[in-house]
Amino acid sequence: MSTRLLDELKTNLAELDARALRRVRRSLESPCGPYARVDGRDMLAFCSNDYLGLAADPAIAQALQRGVERWGAGSGASHLVSGHYTIHDELEARLAAFVGCERALYFSTGFMANTGVVPALVGRGDAIFADRLNHASLVDGALLSRADLHRYPHADLAALERSLSGSTAKRKLIVTDSVFSMDGDVAPLADLLELAERHDAWLMVDDAHGFGVLGPHGRGALAEAGLDSWRLIYIGTLGKAAGVSGAFAAGNSEVVEWLMQTARPYIFTTGAPPALAEGLMASLDRIERGDDLRTQLDTLIRVLRDELRLERWQLMNSRTPIQPVVIGDNAEAVAVARALWDEGIWVPAIRPPTVPNGTARLRVSLSAAHTVADVERLAAALRRLEAAR
Repeated sequence: MSTRLLDELKTNLAELDARALRRVRRSLESPCGPYARVDGRDMLAFCSNDYLGLAADPAIAQALQRGVERWGAGSGASHLVSGHYTIHDELEARLAAFVGCERALYFSTGFMANTGVVPALVGRGDAIFADRLNHASLVDGALLSRADLHRYPHADLAALERSLSGSTAKRKLIVTDSVFSMDGDVAPLADLLELAERHDAWLMVDDAHGFGVLGPHGRGALAEAGLDSWRLIYIGTLGKAAGVSGAFAAGNSEVVEWLMQTARPYIFTTGAPPALAEGLMASLDRIERGDDLRTQLDTLIRVLRDELRLERWQLMNSRTPIQPVVIGDNAEAVAVARALWDEGIWVPAIRPPTVPNGTARLRVSLSAAHTVADVERLAAALRRLEAAR
């Protein structure tokens, strides 16, 4: 019996090893937080997207527990059959009000939201204009839509305008991350909206890494930029700064109704457990009154940028909790991450295809649960490792 197919996979895995591209999954033995027990070791972790330190917040955990006691473990069906509960309605209304939109639709994950919303807005014969560094979920959503995909160089407004001007598509959709997950920089949202207005296009903003962190009271990147338009489709993620799970799309009421009627990942997926909505309501309370957490984050970002004086490696220009250190070579990035691990510091090495070739990096993620001493320890270790290599 031929084993050709299996042998091919083994060869492909060996190639990943040779290029230092195989990913390793680690198993946590403690709740999400900066002080982690993982694979039998106590580590100082700079890995998670738990930017406000809410994933293990006792009040949110207690709300989730109350939700299980009230609603049980699961929803039982898709939202449009019998898996939608009154607590889902409350959550969606609260989310919409929080980000200043008419209506919101709750999805089980951010990936589902993006792969559902894009094909609901555009299809064959239409055109999508996407920043080249957009998250994979936005790329996949564009491919699923079968619309013509135009990827412009990162944050290059002139290139985007040329593509828009040359398009004869009936419907146009501009798609961007707000905070780019591997670089930490923020998209020029006001300029993007101006282009959308000028070229009669939708503007979809994935605020996965801005919701809870940016804007007044953590209301997100659009609130920080002071933007409001029926053309805007806002995607917020609830498993990062919010500390729980899921995502939502928000915008004009008719737009959200259309998404509910046509977004296939929403229609054909079992509804999220209603208990999660209870936890998320408590999370929104903490985010709204969380200026202390955001102030702590700002302090930690400033400390890291002041302390991390590098010669060969590059600390990218970011004002967000995502602070990437570009090393370049895949193997060196992995080796530095391993050396940090040996010192009890957990920072992931990010390599292609997640980032462009030649830009392998350490992705440092800060949390309000870190201390200044934690950040100083990391900076000192990185300076020492750079000097030794």
